[in-house]
Amino acid sequence: MLARMGMAQKTSSPLSYRDAGVDIKAGERLVDAISPLARATTRAGVMGGLGGFGALFDLRKEGWEDPVLVSGTDGVGTKLMLAFATGQHDTIGIDLVAMCANDVLAQGAEPLFFLDYFATGKLDEGTAEAVIAGIAEGCRQAGCALVGGETAEMPGMYPAGHYDLAGFVVGAVDRSALLPNHASMTAGDVLIGIASSGPHSNGYSLIRKIVERTGLDWTAPSPFSDGTLGEALLTPTRLYTSAALPLIRDKLVTGLAHITGGGLTENTPRMCPASLVPALDYDSWTPPPVFEWLQKEGVVSEADMRQTFNMGIGMVFAVPAALEQETMDRLEALGEAPVRIGTLISK
Repeated sequence: MLARMGMAQKTSSPLSYRDAGVDIKAGERLVDAISPLARATTRAGVMGGLGGFGALFDLRKEGWEDPVLVSGTDGVGTKLMLAFATGQHDTIGIDLVAMCANDVLAQGAEPLFFLDYFATGKLDEGTAEAVIAGIAEGCRQAGCALVGGETAEMPGMYPAGHYDLAGFVVGAVDRSALLPNHASMTAGDVLIGIASSGPHSNGYSLIRKIVERTGLDWTAPSPFSDGTLGEALLTPTRLYTSAALPLIRDKLVTGLAHITGGGLTENTPRMCPASLVPALDYDSWTPPPVFEWLQKEGVVSEADMRQTFNMGIGMVFAVPAALEQETMDRLEALGEAPVRIGTLISK
């Protein structure tokens, strides 16, 4: 009677976790595959390896005198949707590390170690390995160790082929070098910008809307660069550790601003004391072609562009006017093309 009425009959067949959609063996194989990637990012303070209940890090072995820990967490937003649409998963992990590591760097901190969270409905080992390889590459560029993470297989939570990604970084800075140094910031201090690699990981909900309006496929030739449109817009976020840390250590910098969501308009003031505001000269540099294309195709106002995108400036340094030339010279020696983009003025 129950079967005729369309109701499920009870069965005594045994069920396993794999029957529920979770393949523990696949997870174990992934850990084996990514372990060499994590080991390649190790540094002196790392204790133990992958597989423990927690990651250990010995600050004393890193030589800190009076360290303050600085932590940050972030994701990559809807840029993930481009990875799903294009099948290109090898750079999105760099974005993840950069969004976290650049934030703690803005406090003067050296990124020390990183953990990731990768969640999906059904684990595709190739995709997961590509993502985590990108995370390891981001850690290499940031100079921090990939000490662990979590891979979660959760059937029914995500559409097929989709995953979620988040990261967590811990850095350290000697107490005397914490940024911003409000006590040393004065009206007339110079703001120096260094380049982004494109939109980084911000504004992608608007970017996807604009691309949808154009009717272009992700595999179409990029209208503003080499390669396909998808490849161009998946260009990973820059890591600024190698450019900023030497200047921080030599106390040339009184403040740093990582230009993320909110653009220069909202992020530059975050490093300023209450008595000062940034006066930006938007004519002092030419934004990369990607921003011109996005503005034209989306008919986006200048105000919205500046509040949504970095407009080609990924990190801003506040330096005393007397140290401007030395800072510019040091950045140029590191391969940067620094631009004076404004000054601090009294409110």
